[in-house]
Amino acid sequence: MIKFDQVYKRYPGNLEALQNITFEINTGELIFVTGPSGAGKSTLLKLIAAIEPPTHGTIIFENQNLGQIKSDAIPYVRRKFGLVFQDHKLLYDRNCFENIALPLEINGVNIADIKGRVRAALDKVGLLNREKSMPISLSGGEQQRLAIA
Repeated sequence: MIKFDQVYKRYPGNLEALQNITFEINTGELIFVTGPSGAGKSTLLKLIAAIEPPTHGTIIFENQNLGQIKSDAIPYVRRKFGLVFQDHKLLYDRNCFENIALPLEINGVNIADIKGRVRAALDKVGLLNREKSMPISLSGGEQQRLAIA
């Protein structure tokens, strides 16, 4: 469950990105966030991912107040959901396989398991034949699928 209660986000220069946002998303519920450029969609996602704190208000994710969570606990929260940014956040000095393998390595996944998991992820997004390709050589849609993998 994700719950926003009277959440505000203000950036330097007094730019109000979000004002008095209150909603609840229940477990298993599928939602779409839509709106014009500058409406606060990306800010909303950054708050959910604890990339940025709210200026005011409460954000609850699975019974945890994200405004009070310790920084070393944030990665554990983020593992419970997927988030794909508009710019994909790919590492352009690493190939497709390495882009997917790196977070697994960082999280201590057994090296013997990484190859199978990476190849399965690439297969699910239709990029198994591109595992040695560099991200720059992929189309925009392929880069997005790589980020999802």
